[in-house]
Amino acid sequence: MSRKPRQVLEDVRRELAPGERENRLVPEIAAGTAPLTVLAELAAQQYRIIGSDRRSLLVLAARCADDPGGAYFAGLADSEGEALRMLEAFAARCGLSPREAAARKPLPGCQAYPAYLAWLALNGDPAGVVLALTANFAAWGGYCAAVATGLRRHYGFDDTDCAFFDFFARPAPAAEDAAVAVLEALSPDGGRIGAGREYGQLLQAYELMFWNTLADAPARRHGR
Repeated sequence: MSRKPRQVLEDVRRELAPGERENRLVPEIAAGTAPLTVLAELAAQQYRIIGSDRRSLLVLAARCADDPGGAYFAGLADSEGEALRMLEAFAARCGLSPREAAARKPLPGCQAYPAYLAWLALNGDPAGVVLALTANFAAWGGYCAAVATGLRRHYGFDDTDCAFFDFFARPAPAAEDAAVAVLEALSPDGGRIGAGREYGQLLQAYELMFWNTLADAPARRHGR
């Protein structure tokens, strides 16, 4: 790898950054115009996503057990477990218990992301997955920051209610340092970096599909 790992990460993240107008739901939440029923659907779909992503990351950790990627992916899985506990407060504020959330039907457009991450867990090049996830985390974190601001400003949510989004919105320099260390150890060549870009493009597309599926969800018809 001719370029330094941190520069490769920054380049891929910049290349895969979403356009400002591609996500149709986050601006509505930020402006306070999204119905509470849609927020409840967001919580329900996230229950499925977080649980699936945690298992996928553990599979990746097992695949990389003998190199630094093992600890990296295991750490991400632990973070997903922590986020799942925080999600309960958000769901409850939206009027959903964990059992009620689990009973909601999966929306295909919302579940495409975790389905693809599960595919990557079995088939993806670990270095490419690190690149793709790091790029996606940047976009997801920005969305979460905007959502948390909107929830406080327009919906009366408090810090406990917003903890799930705050958790992902916070800068995580230690996580990026860990990703750089994994890439330094794996020394991906141009082909593996190219695979990471491809993974990242699909993850970003499925990320946007999640939000825009919610923007068009039947729950919207029931109002606030």
